[in-house]
Amino acid sequence: MTKRLEGKVALVTGAGSGIGEAVSKRLAEEGAVVYVSDINLEGAQRVAADISEAGGKAVAKQQDVTNADRWQQVITEIVAEQGGLQVLVNNAGIVIPGSVADCSLADWKTTQAVNGESVFMGTQSAIDAMKDSGGSIINISSIEGIVGEPQAAAYNYSKGGVRIFTKSAALHCASQGYPVRINSVHPGFIETPLIAGAAASLSEAEAIEMLERIQAAIPMGHMGQPEDIANGCLFLASDESRYMTGSELVIDGGYTAR
Repeated sequence: MTKRLEGKVALVTGAGSGIGEAVSKRLAEEGAVVYVSDINLEGAQRVAADISEAGGKAVAKQQDVTNADRWQQVITEIVAEQGGLQVLVNNAGIVIPGSVADCSLADWKTTQAVNGESVFMGTQSAIDAMKDSGGSIINISSIEGIVGEPQAAAYNYSKGGVRIFTKSAALHCASQGYPVRINSVHPGFIETPLIAGAAASLSEAEAIEMLERIQAAIPMGHMGQPEDIANGCLFLASDESRYMTGSELVIDGGYTAR
């Protein structure tokens, strides 16, 4: 039986842990050659080694997604080594908690560079590599790109931008006749190092309040797992989603249903 991504080459950013790690492993399980990219090379190498040990194909790449030259280098290397690129998952991201009142301009700019500008650069570079042969670009936004969170002003702004930028890029490709689909994925609260790090940056009382409030607001009663998001990305990476572009795939345990 043919695997769902047999013959496809994928690049996943921020893949050294959390959602990116789960996505990389899931795509590899279904036959893709996965380039595991992360600013932390050791993390990327660990994930790539796990994939190889499980019988999959993976290559680790060090990548600072805020560096435009590095984007060009990574995609050029992939195309030279594999003959093409069919899937890009723009997953790299950060959270620096802060309200509109206390978020510093430096934290704001850092968040936009990692969460927003990197998605623009990656999408632009991938379209150029895919516009003749076709492909799927998956931009990881968040439910925080749909609803607000008082202690995540910069993050809300960045993820809302990813959401609407995805639609603009998808419409551009369609209008040009490029066989490139671009969709966004909106994870709810997932048990990852990102969530743990955000909680750790708050006071103990603030962290407890935040986590209790989140848990109580999820209709299914619990946070999700990285694999839940990976399965959604697998669908968008596969030809099963061939009639989807500019769409939003929300995976949040019902959080935004109210």
